[in-house]
Amino acid sequence: MKAYVTTTGVLFALLVVLHVWRAFAEGGSEFKSPIYIASTAACAALAIWAWRVRSKIP
Repeated sequence: MKAYVTTTGVLFALLVVLHVWRAFAEGGSEFKSPIYIASTAACAALAIWAWRVRSKIP
């Protein structure tokens, strides 16, 4: 279970990094889209949640 949660946290964190990188690479126009911001925030929240769950698994 710990390996699954770790993998999930890493993948969601990678998605956040890629979203931010793409936004800066394309001039920041994505930051004006509410859906882009919401999906980035959702990925960040899921990454944080996965890491918090991971810390509670013995």
